[in-house]
Amino acid sequence: MESTDSSYVSSPEVARKRSSTPPRSMTSENGEKPTYIRFLVSNAAAGSVIGKGGSTITDFQSKSGARIQLSRNHEFFPGTSDRIIMVSGTVDEVLKVMDLILAKLLNELDLEDNDDVEPRTKVRLIVPNSSCGSIIGKGGATLKSFIEDSQAGIKISPQDNNFYGLSDRLVTLTGTLDEQMRAIELILPKLSDDPHYSQAIHAPFSYAATYNSMSYPPNGTGGKFPSQKEDRSDSITIGVSDDHIGLVLGRGGRNIMEISQVSGARIKISDRGDFMSGTTDRKVTITGSQRAVRQAESMIMQKVANATQRVMT
Repeated sequence: MESTDSSYVSSPEVARKRSSTPPRSMTSENGEKPTYIRFLVSNAAAGSVIGKGGSTITDFQSKSGARIQLSRNHEFFPGTSDRIIMVSGTVDEVLKVMDLILAKLLNELDLEDNDDVEPRTKVRLIVPNSSCGSIIGKGGATLKSFIEDSQAGIKISPQDNNFYGLSDRLVTLTGTLDEQMRAIELILPKLSDDPHYSQAIHAPFSYAATYNSMSYPPNGTGGKFPSQKEDRSDSITIGVSDDHIGLVLGRGGRNIMEISQVSGARIKISDRGDFMSGTTDRKVTITGSQRAVRQAESMIMQKVANATQRVMT
């Protein structure tokens, strides 16, 4: 999917000496804002992130406070043979876990011994097409400033129209680990402030379930279409008391983000004052596969039930 043609190309592909200082950690007013990053990894790299018996992914989640999810080993980003990793949490948590993951993958590369030069690698972020403008800026000014600040190569692929319904593009970051992390530190808050990007967090995680397109195996031959049962979309609207809607949302949207990620369903809550007919219950619309909808509904009602029980006791 990724094209080599782009108007936004990077700094020179010259490896710099490893910095003696650790990567800069970001501290900003957006540090506690819920957000996420999706990026691509090979199947082998995905195994490294998971670790034996899930030990590595558990360790990284514990150290960072972020949540890590991976697509299944046969579910690839359309047009590639790469799996998707999604990390979510606050901006600070996401930055921390990205540093842990990228450092782990870098350490496992089979590199020639050269203590003077740090390798320049690539990481491909998945960004909704509607959000790319926020990191490009007027006349490419924002992106150019990110390249100058981070010294990383940053390239945004053109939108791929070969896959029906695909509305994501790849943002490739090329550089040392420090350069890549600095680029992510600059890009992530910009994306998190974009309402289109925030909304996309509730999209189903798996592309195999989301898009009616072919997923290619590693050898590039043949393909797999989702079965009709997997592909069937369902939608229901349930009522939740206005007093309890905050429990469904959670602080900073954490609860609804978790329910959406775990179930794979899209969840939309009506605006204040927009109630189910004849009630003071807010409308909660759940969309996705039948299984995803059932799971999301169950998780939402459990949140409300737990709160009700606490009040009664």
